[in-house]
Amino acid sequence: MSATSTAAQGRLARRLGVFDAVIIGLGSMIGAGIFAALAPAAAAAGSGLLLGMAVAAVVAYCNATSSARLAARYPTSGGTYVYGRERLGAFWGYLAGWGFVVGKTASCAAMALTVGMYAWPQQAHAVAVAAVVALTAVNYVGVQKSAWLTRAVVAVVLAVLAGVVVACLGAPSADLGRLSAGGDVTVFGVLQAAGLLFFAFAGFARIATLGEEVRDPARTIPRAVPLALGITLVVYTLVAVAVLAVLGDRLAGLAAPLADAVRAAGWPELVPVVRVGAAVAALGSLLALILGVSRTTLAMARDRHLPHALAAVHPRFQVPHRAELAVGAVVATVAATADVRTAIGFSSFAVLVYYAIANASAWTLPATEGRPPRVVPVVGLAGCLALAFALPPHSVLAGAAVLAVGAAAYRVRHRSTRR
Repeated sequence: MSATSTAAQGRLARRLGVFDAVIIGLGSMIGAGIFAALAPAAAAAGSGLLLGMAVAAVVAYCNATSSARLAARYPTSGGTYVYGRERLGAFWGYLAGWGFVVGKTASCAAMALTVGMYAWPQQAHAVAVAAVVALTAVNYVGVQKSAWLTRAVVAVVLAVLAGVVVACLGAPSADLGRLSAGGDVTVFGVLQAAGLLFFAFAGFARIATLGEEVRDPARTIPRAVPLALGITLVVYTLVAVAVLAVLGDRLAGLAAPLADAVRAAGWPELVPVVRVGAAVAALGSLLALILGVSRTTLAMARDRHLPHALAAVHPRFQVPHRAELAVGAVVATVAATADVRTAIGFSSFAVLVYYAIANASAWTLPATEGRPPRVVPVVGLAGCLALAFALPPHSVLAGAAVLAVGAAAYRVRHRSTRR
């Protein structure tokens, strides 16, 4: 079937292989946690930051495994919106999709603001809006071009993070004794830190939401998801260890901890490099986030849970162009007014609910359809709920309120349709 006929039927072209899918997942994760969530997580966990990261990694692994098995079974755009609908019923699929769209819209705004704060702190909101407009334009002209740009972003960010690790661990002031958990560690603090850090690990969902654009999804997605997550975990752990070794408990109060870490390590000339790397990392995350949100918007529009006009696929570029423009407009509006830390907490709550539904869906798979070991969805579901309700109270209340609004809208539409 030709690309033109594929677009004409409202389907997306399968162009991405394993390497492209891994890179898009890395672009969504690498940078988001290190440059945006590390300090607030340290404030919550105290000296138990690494424990919080370990908990977040375990929950993310379970979510990734469940999502990968489901994505291989249902290789179409929409992620858990599709899985919940097919395995649990229309309402749960809708709730997952609603949580993903609103939560990841907040994530997009947080990443755009991170770009602004590192690139030009005095005009952070204006830079954030400009970044959203530019990356929406990149996504508009095709997912393959987005994948190529994401490769360049990931390469730059990994080089900068490697420089941070080497500079910090090689510094005379580095003390690995600062990694030990002290008497300030509490179970609730570790869980709250894990919930905030989960914001950083959630990018693997981008691979699943692109299921309709991946070649041989039954083989590609189960390989790409754990690869992207594993690489990210190694990078995050090395950076956290290096920064803690230099800063210790000072980490919690810093707005730009990696820049402060290389300065404390005796490398002030690296500070501008780190700031550029932070901006580039946030751009990479923003690029892939907009990509994923627009695909779930496409899936929900196809089912008329969102305006059906958003389900259109561009005949030339073969992307959901109206969904991408709509998502870009909403993100730009939020980025013009939002606060980064509030956006992270809200996003984490909504996305953890999304993955709770993914794990419940994976539980229902029969063994013949690639069901993961039973312990995986159980730990994933319990972990998601525990981390969601351990988040700061304002994040829980705001997230629950927005999900309730979505649920009410579904009920109203359902009743009107039956009439």
